Amino acid sequence: MDPKAPNAEYRSTPQYAEYQRENFWKPNTGEVPPFNTDPAKLEELAKTKLTQNGWFYASSNAGQSYTHTANRQAFYRHRIIPRMLVDTNKRDTRTSIFGHDVAAPIGIAPIGINKIYHPQGELPVAKVAGELNIPYCLSTAGSTPIETVADANGQGSPRFYQLYMPHDDELTINLLERAWNSGFDVCILTVDTWQLGWRHDDVAIGNYAFYRGMGADLGLSDKVFQKRLAEARIDPEKEPERACAMWIDSIWHGRAHSWEKIPWVIEQWKRISNGRPFCLKGIQSVQDAKKAVEVGCDGIVVSNHAGRQVDGAIASLDALEEIVDAVGSQTYVMFDSGVRGGADVFKALALGAKFVFVGRLWIWGLSIMGEPGVRHVMKSLLADFDILMNVAGFQSVEQIDRSAIESYPKSYNLPTETSKL
Repeated sequence: MDPKAPNAEYRSTPQYAEYQRENFWKPNTGEVPPFNTDPAKLEELAKTKLTQNGWFYASSNAGQSYTHTANRQAFYRHRIIPRMLVDTNKRDTRTSIFGHDVAAPIGIAPIGINKIYHPQGELPVAKVAGELNIPYCLSTAGSTPIETVADANGQGSPRFYQLYMPHDDELTINLLERAWNSGFDVCILTVDTWQLGWRHDDVAIGNYAFYRGMGADLGLSDKVFQKRLAEARIDPEKEPERACAMWIDSIWHGRAHSWEKIPWVIEQWKRISNGRPFCLKGIQSVQDAKKAVEVGCDGIVVSNHAGRQVDGAIASLDALEEIVDAVGSQTYVMFDSGVRGGADVFKALALGAKFVFVGRLWIWGLSIMGEPGVRHVMKSLLADFDILMNVAGFQSVEQIDRSAIESYPKSYNLPTETSKL
């Protein structure tokens, strides 16, 4: 990317394509790029950096990984149709989400217990998201207090709070108030994880950080949960395993909510946030998408938790097509699960998603090199997407629609090693 290209004068976002040039130039100054961001090589390198427990928790999927594999296979049946002789000097990756002008239609998906991947946990990820002006989502299962993550993310950065809703209304309200007071102005309730899916590798070695007394800092720093610990006569300093287990047992582990509860939590969030958006994450069926609209949700994230919850389920990208057709004009539809590169982001947008969240890519970067690793992965993804728009002939995110792709019939094979990535 020529830094003097006319595109620099046109766009409101950085020329992310320049990151390619930076890496090409490094050998001239005695440097090398940090590491290879090819998804397969990225994952292989992360495996060498993580403990066995960290690797299994990051990489494990539900059952035989059939849903995880289907997620990747679904991308293969859609092909981009490049357009030539388009003036992509007039090109910008910018978009908006819930009133925030952001650098690209790419955000940080909510993932818990980041401290098993790096000692600084969520902080490097939040910091990089703030630097790049992309939305950051903090998980209720995060291993760092809400307020500390907000500080790392930076003043004015777009940040959303992902809620796992306890069966303790006082605790739910306090978590939402903490989030709002810390500048998290969109609430995303995850509805597919009342209990962890059966993940063979984790179960086989008893791999669960919360039951080892780590990863519950977000909960242990909560005044309502501290009161619950005192009522249960659990001292978190002396009994960290019991304290952390009580926290995670209160938000996961087999106690499902139903649609009847959703109006209540929407009402609480709207009251606390002065009417800011409330969304549901984990929607995979048209019926549920329509119900989400009916009960007043401002958006939905079409997601199957990256194949970590229901084995043998529909691919998230396949669900996206039908859901967009059903409710795309009535609510803000977002997407995650299985995204590995700029072309995947493009295809999800072409199928009707207005925004795309990524997870495992930045986990691998965090695991490999902490903050610089997250930065390298996310800048590489932004560059990949920016370059794709350039070479495929698209000037704006708004131009990416179904006419930009050719889609083939669903045809899935049994998993292979390469198809599991």
